[in-house]
Amino acid sequence: LPLLLKATLLHLASGSYHPFYNGFYYNHIMNDNSDDQDKVDYFSGSRLVVEASKDPVYSYNGANVTLPCHYRYEPELGPKRKIRIKWSKLRDDYTKEQDVMVAIGKTYVAFGDFKGRAHIRRAGEASWQEASLVISDVRLKDDGKYRCEVIDGLEDESDVVDLRLQGIVFPYQPPRGQYRLNFHEAEQVCQDQGAILANFNQLFQAWSEGLDWCNAGWLADGTVQYPIRLPRKPCGGVHLAPGIRSYGPRHRHLHRFDAFCFSSALKGEVFYLDRLAGMTLEEAKQSCQDAGAEIARVGQLYSAWKFVGLDRCNAGWLADGSVRYPIVTPRANCGPAEPGVRSFGFPRKGRFGVFCYRER
Repeated sequence: LPLLLKATLLHLASGSYHPFYNGFYYNHIMNDNSDDQDKVDYFSGSRLVVEASKDPVYSYNGANVTLPCHYRYEPELGPKRKIRIKWSKLRDDYTKEQDVMVAIGKTYVAFGDFKGRAHIRRAGEASWQEASLVISDVRLKDDGKYRCEVIDGLEDESDVVDLRLQGIVFPYQPPRGQYRLNFHEAEQVCQDQGAILANFNQLFQAWSEGLDWCNAGWLADGTVQYPIRLPRKPCGGVHLAPGIRSYGPRHRHLHRFDAFCFSSALKGEVFYLDRLAGMTLEEAKQSCQDAGAEIARVGQLYSAWKFVGLDRCNAGWLADGSVRYPIVTPRANCGPAEPGVRSFGFPRKGRFGVFCYRER
């Protein structure tokens, strides 16, 4: 036999060898037949427990928010161990959408849009160790589910926190009319109006609060849907129950629909300006600038109506060239009997007031 093979056989015959090693020794605890308690006792004698907020955490655009998450050992360990904390943003089906940050001790790295905006809260509680995620300058697309994961050696426990932005969903058509937007154009028009494409949960919440709209629009996941409170023939038929009608996923380049946009509560204020003879769109933009502001976007007007109670029975220009006005308390000569943001469309001529937006 070759010399190397003889040496190997002699070594095995001696019985003085270790199990397969690749960074950890594998023994009976890795056997599927062993129970969980054996595994826990082998490593530390303690069980790692992670708990996050069971209730949704509510915030709004531009705010700072903390997503609560803590961990501990049962029973408690003596000296503190160096563990790794990892936060990820999840899709609705709980698969990972993106990494948010990873922290080991006082060292942490945030990823993507969360760079400079995310860190672990340092203050702790008596029996719980801190793993809470602090996000500053919250953005509309931060809305969603987050996984808090604590890793100690081979132990890995996690829990999920739901961050929900206080906001409003509004349907949007461009100046050129109904069903003119592919998915990417829909994303852009929402962004132009200080908003983002709504997700299904946001549309469902809007429907539960009374949104009834018979035109189909894009959502953030590439599906096309619309909310119906009062079933009627042009909107899926009178025999279907109220709910969210869905066309399912559509081709993001070829198919064209409207958009459902989502805008959050505002950091600033929306206010109205007018002149005796009204203003053209260009004069309206200049008037806002003269007042230290900018002409308001559609999403900002909806947010001011929803969250601040802006009520004005005077039509005003907005940044997209549309003319609208918000009504909280319906009354004579101010449109329908329901509250809402009324629209005059996109007049090419005419003189109106203007809604301006100014940061606080």
